[in-house]
Amino acid sequence: MSEAANVVADPARQENVTRILDCAERLFRHYGYSKTNVADIARELGMSPANIYRFFASKIEIHQAVCGRMLGASYKMAYEIMHLPVSAEERLRRYIHAQYKMTLEVMLDQEKVHEMVIVALERDWSVIDAHVNRIHDLYAEVIREGIEAGEFREQDPETASRCFGAATVILCHPQMVAQCLAKTNRAMPDELIDYAIRALK
Repeated sequence: MSEAANVVADPARQENVTRILDCAERLFRHYGYSKTNVADIARELGMSPANIYRFFASKIEIHQAVCGRMLGASYKMAYEIMHLPVSAEERLRRYIHAQYKMTLEVMLDQEKVHEMVIVALERDWSVIDAHVNRIHDLYAEVIREGIEAGEFREQDPETASRCFGAATVILCHPQMVAQCLAKTNRAMPDELIDYAIRALK
């Protein structure tokens, strides 16, 4: 197991891990994931590939860590929106709009970032599933509060959260968003969000 897979207690080691990830993400964004290798990252940092391998076992592991950081930023946005002092319905609505906007601006407009995300999705990494589970937990929390406030009907919040996520995934999943942008026979974001929220009521 590489050192990056463990909790890095040494600040100097953590600094090296951060430097490697910052550099890797910059190169992935500029040249693309498939056209960047460990030697490129090492050269950019002025170190040997062997030094990179002290912290990451492979390019794939570096990519997983970069992907994890991107998903962390996405979760932070979700958490902040889901804890706003507004109604449960408004929180769900704002989050889906924000995630759709993030998908359009970050994952589609920046083609190289889109490539990184697609590779991660196609490899079905556990980091993706873990992120989806955390988002579903936020949905369930908000739906539960909406039920208690009388906004939504009585129902199982966990089941409702998974169904709400499935109903709106077309606005959050990069591949689905990309495929549907040019289609004229697809529901508009507001229409889909309204439909999903009505189902909760």
